[in-house]
Amino acid sequence: MTTHAIHSINAMPCTAVLIDLDGTLVDSAPDIVGAASLMLADLGSPPLPFDTVAGFIGRGVPNLVRRVLETAQLATHIDAADAVALFHRHYAGTNGRLGTVFPGVESGLAALRREGYRLACVTNKPRALAVPLLAMTGLAAYLEVLVAGDSIAQMKPDPEPLRHACRLLDVDPAHGVLVGDSAVDVQAARAAGMPVCLVRYGYAGPGGPASLGPDALVDSFEALPALLRPAWLAPAA
Repeated sequence: MTTHAIHSINAMPCTAVLIDLDGTLVDSAPDIVGAASLMLADLGSPPLPFDTVAGFIGRGVPNLVRRVLETAQLATHIDAADAVALFHRHYAGTNGRLGTVFPGVESGLAALRREGYRLACVTNKPRALAVPLLAMTGLAAYLEVLVAGDSIAQMKPDPEPLRHACRLLDVDPAHGVLVGDSAVDVQAARAAGMPVCLVRYGYAGPGGPASLGPDALVDSFEALPALLRPAWLAPAA
């Protein structure tokens, strides 16, 4: 595990932890793939392989639906907006029903709260889906702020959702760190000027999370308190 980059980038004390949702807190791929399969069935197309659809997670629902339609060779004769509406209708039924919270997440969040960190979820999932998922899993109790994919005009990898979360927490972005699982998270954190830690599980895609160049990697959220604690004493770069 590499921790030196967090020291050098985040010389200010770390007080806020911004956290991705899909693939980081919750293994929601079964919910998402299930909804995509039902959408395709309604469109008269067979389901795509699980890993194919899971690889589209992370850049919001419109992007996922577009890529599913393209892969299923339906994009030229199916209206994308109609397909998105169809996906949302099915996802309302699968959301939180098939996926599970990753091991160590709840205990890790509880430990971070005990140590005084401010916690926010920053996701590209629409609020109408993120809110019930966090409620059903019990994770909402640990989070002070939710910035969803439609909370503001921008989504990750734009840095503005991270900055917006920091404003809502009344924390300077220089005091924050992003925990995620994908290239989208790395790009957003780099643009916001904050360090990024990736989980070794999740939906990083080919090459795995290490290939994305994060500042740190963790096997479980339970490792986060020990990883972040030295940042309080980090020397100036």
